[in-house]
Amino acid sequence: MSKDPGDASAPSVKRTELQRHPASVPGKLIVQTLFEIPVGLASGRHSHPGEEVGYLIHGTVAMEFDDRPTLTIHAGEPFLIPPHTIHNARNITDDTTTRMLSTYLVDENEPLVTQYH
Repeated sequence: MSKDPGDASAPSVKRTELQRHPASVPGKLIVQTLFEIPVGLASGRHSHPGEEVGYLIHGTVAMEFDDRPTLTIHAGEPFLIPPHTIHNARNITDDTTTRMLSTYLVDENEPLVTQYH
């Protein structure tokens, strides 16, 4: 049974900012988030203005890139995504929401996420 996308009870991707602090590098921020992707959903194609250093806490994700092969990441595995790399994190777990912890080193004057359609 599929949910109506306009249904408020429909599951959705959730990014929770855990902390944000100035970095020791002038003009840079360190931002840490908890990112949750329900079964069958994906983050959508996006990029970040700096490195993303991540760790998959729960589930399995297919990290899809525009410029390289898809990387399958399992719970307990780390990952690193270079600055401005367009990617899409897709939950490929059959029965659970994936949870990942991501830390970013980004320019303080740029948005954390840029979405692409």
